[in-house]
Amino acid sequence: MFKMPVGLYEKALPASLSWEERLAAAGQAGYDFVDISIDESDERMARLDWPASERAALRHSIENTGVKIMTMVLSSHRKYPLGSHSPELRRQGQEILRKAIDFAGDIGLRVVQVMGYDVFYETSDEETGANFLDSLQLSVNWAGQAGVMLGLENLDTPFVENLSKALAITRKIDSPWLQLYPDIGNLAAAGCYPPDEIALAKRQILGIHVKDALPRIIRGVPFGEGIVPFQETFQALAQTGFWGILGVEIWGDRHADPDPIASVAAARRFVNDLVLEAWPDARPFGCPELEKPSQTGDAPI
Repeated sequence: MFKMPVGLYEKALPASLSWEERLAAAGQAGYDFVDISIDESDERMARLDWPASERAALRHSIENTGVKIMTMVLSSHRKYPLGSHSPELRRQGQEILRKAIDFAGDIGLRVVQVMGYDVFYETSDEETGANFLDSLQLSVNWAGQAGVMLGLENLDTPFVENLSKALAITRKIDSPWLQLYPDIGNLAAAGCYPPDEIALAKRQILGIHVKDALPRIIRGVPFGEGIVPFQETFQALAQTGFWGILGVEIWGDRHADPDPIASVAAARRFVNDLVLEAWPDARPFGCPELEKPSQTGDAPI
């Protein structure tokens, strides 16, 4: 029996929680790992400069709870873009990525998700696209020496709004350390059909961000209330031979349910059903109530 690990975006839970409380809450809700966020805020970017003692404390929390931090959502590149016209902003973006890779190697993260923005607050053009590629070329060297994978994520700007554009970038970089980390909600919001996109990227997907969306709306859409064809997308993943990590991306400040644990547990059950339908032989991770009963009616396997 194999297992499909399912993780939870850090921002799905209250920011006031300590790391040990956050990991324990994710485990209580049935998740196997947490996506750590390094966004544009000074507070979260400061994590990349944590001293050895704070990094050791985080590793200790992982050991205490048994819930890993397997992936990093590195969205600070909106503010410090890898393709910026400004050499100084570009240098800062590259330094953030280098620090993120070092942090991942130190803590034990498997994947740093690189957002497919050449720029975000600037005008995108041929120069910013070329700068982005140059920055990625540096990053795969850092990733290789740290033994950390980079996952390029499709987003909500034309630069990398679908997997065809993402694949064009990974093929130009041509490194085993850079693969794809698609977000199926972003694909649907951009007007793409996620199952077809998934088929294009066969064997090059490290993990999947799972969320619902509406046209051009990529945040805050509850599961089942958007346009993402979840069953068809998960079937497409299974047909391509995908076996990797799934990250549930939801935001705690947008939960309809006032109880954040109940909300994230409901999302976990939603994804669990999709996994068991697409991969009938999969053994679900997580808490006992999520596990599939045996055919004989005995205890869960």
